[in-house]
Amino acid sequence: MVFLHTADWQVGAPHARVEDAEKRALVRRERQAVIGRLGAVAREHGAAFIVVAGDLFDSPRPDRATVSAACSAIGALGLPVYVIPGNHDHGGPDSLWEQPFFLQERAALAPDLHVLLRPEPLELEHAVLLPCPLLRRHEPQDTTAWIRGLDFANFGSKPRIVLAHGSVQDFGPAGDDDESDGASNRLELERLPLDEIDYLALGDWHGMKQVGPKAWYAGTPEPDRFPRNNEPGHGLVVTVERGSPPGVEAIKTGHLRWHNLEFDFTDDADLEQLEVLLAEATRARAGEDLVRLTLRGSLGMSARAGLEQRLETWRARLLRLRLHDQLRLNPSTGEMEALTQRSDAPLAARIATRLLEESRSSDPEVAATALAALRELHAAA
Repeated sequence: MVFLHTADWQVGAPHARVEDAEKRALVRRERQAVIGRLGAVAREHGAAFIVVAGDLFDSPRPDRATVSAACSAIGALGLPVYVIPGNHDHGGPDSLWEQPFFLQERAALAPDLHVLLRPEPLELEHAVLLPCPLLRRHEPQDTTAWIRGLDFANFGSKPRIVLAHGSVQDFGPAGDDDESDGASNRLELERLPLDEIDYLALGDWHGMKQVGPKAWYAGTPEPDRFPRNNEPGHGLVVTVERGSPPGVEAIKTGHLRWHNLEFDFTDDADLEQLEVLLAEATRARAGEDLVRLTLRGSLGMSARAGLEQRLETWRARLLRLRLHDQLRLNPSTGEMEALTQRSDAPLAARIATRLLEESRSSDPEVAATALAALRELHAAA
């Protein structure tokens, strides 16, 4: 039996770090568009259904337009979709999943969308789902614990599939754009009767990751942050049979590309090499890439001005440029002489001389401010 495992759609995520409003809207639309791509993968591989292991929505209170759009996209898939609440769209009394508007839109637009709010077996024609929904954002107890006491003899030869959302290990502290809750909602998979289970479909970790012979995180199907040693942007086509190891095939579903790039300047001529690096990473596209760029080394003032011009071009082409500027300003002898020995502008020359002295200060803040002022003076001159 074949099904599609996915998780962490987080439809409605604001992507507030994308500063330009139009570009931000493009990134948000991809979180809707990927639903259709997941459906195409499921149909192409003959999947009987799709499971979403938590966080279909980014918030427990998405706006109505987001709810309607998501239900419409799910309804167009032509397959049953089984969802558990995650930490972003957790269940519980008066949750999104019980709101009249959601229930109305699900009935009208996505009748094959099934939200599993109870930790109890759901027996389908060819499989048994064992859902472990999160009924609050931070659950102190292991949500898979109820499975330990099940009588599996009732399920016959149907494969058994666990759906859970949480952490199986400490993935480390959040950093940059990573909004993970770390080790909250801990899942103790090692305590489950694994011989009685054929696949564990997990959500919460935004990268695709296998964490056991039968346990996988699908990751978010459309990348939503700069990668950290993981592989977002996939759906998992899973083949299961009772008592046999699952077959898992990762299919790329992401459209936008998030890049971590680093570049070290050794001299001013390296500007051309930086241009090549960015062009190769983005393949001469516009409006489809987000780049976190770390720059190190040193540049003269003219080269630094040229760098700023090029970065402005890349800010226009990219959906987002996150710059980590660790460059040192290293004016050449000729550049400093042109500023400090100007007979036509003696006041500017005196200011440049004073700034040059302050740029050598032992106080890092004073030195940095002086170098920045020198750069501005050079540009004005």
